[in-house]
Amino acid sequence: MYKGYVVDGALIAGDPHFRMGCRLCHKGDEKGQGKEGAHKGMVKRPSDNLKTCGMCHKQIADNYSKSLHYTTAGQRNGVMPSRSKEELKTFDAKVFEKSCRSCHASCGDCHVKAPAVGGISIGLIQKHKFVKKDEGKTCAFCHGGRVYPEYTGEYGGSPDVHYQKGMTCMECHKKAEFHGDGTAYANKQAVKDRPSCRNCHKLGQEAKLTARISHQRHQGKVSCYGCHTATAYRQCQDCHLGKGAAAKPALVLGLNPRDKKTLTTLRLIPTVRETFVKEGIKMENFDALPNYWDSPVHNIRKRTDRTRSCDACHVEKAGFLNMDNMIKGGSKANQGLIMNPKPIHR
Repeated sequence: MYKGYVVDGALIAGDPHFRMGCRLCHKGDEKGQGKEGAHKGMVKRPSDNLKTCGMCHKQIADNYSKSLHYTTAGQRNGVMPSRSKEELKTFDAKVFEKSCRSCHASCGDCHVKAPAVGGISIGLIQKHKFVKKDEGKTCAFCHGGRVYPEYTGEYGGSPDVHYQKGMTCMECHKKAEFHGDGTAYANKQAVKDRPSCRNCHKLGQEAKLTARISHQRHQGKVSCYGCHTATAYRQCQDCHLGKGAAAKPALVLGLNPRDKKTLTTLRLIPTVRETFVKEGIKMENFDALPNYWDSPVHNIRKRTDRTRSCDACHVEKAGFLNMDNMIKGGSKANQGLIMNPKPIHR
């Protein structure tokens, strides 16, 4: 049964997941003599049904069924205001379930086999080994378009200082965050105890007086990312415009659309009014949402152009969103994110 190119025979004796045989999870016909017969009725991705993993890991599976990694509710709830009630029904049926929700992860996507992202999959982990965590596989394959290459420095510039010190994703993002705590949150901002820079970097404990004063003056006005994001990061340009994916690096600073009071790093969501017209969605409330959203960019450095000189923001205004550099044909709400820093009186 186990001889072949897919399953490593050495795993059979030591991994408890194999004790009951392949059929426990994959179904199929164990009496089948040939490949076709044995694979009849086989379930290729058994963990898509969380009850499969829940047979042994019930509490984890129950919690995970409500987690944002599984439901992708944050994506849907994020775009709702730009659709009318009727448009939202069409969006749910024709777009969200078939496209957006294809990014949801089942248990096996992190612990056994890579999901197909953009039609590409790295397949099974070490010939069907069940892994507790695997940095390059668990996080990087799904978040490798923007976050992971920014973190490691593969997308230009220097690596994040935390990566250089040997920190992995799970140093900040704990297991409970991935599996969920049993609460169906509307988005990641609503998650309790989510990672925060302040968890490690306490205000008032800075080694240098200049840093302490700067943090105090900018508290509540600028996010940590606003000053400490080191370089330009990936901005998608065309993937929502029907032209195929394209990206270019850019640092974009503007008001956080969630509070309109804090300057932070923004990432472009290149959706225009006509993006979903083919599906019968005109986005009647298109201007209710901006194209730029706050982004916790994973490319942190202690010293950046903005920490070295006040002029970078208050005189040069480098990277700030303005009428000339914002997306063409975008939402009118984008204009509400423009911030004009006050001049420094020397």
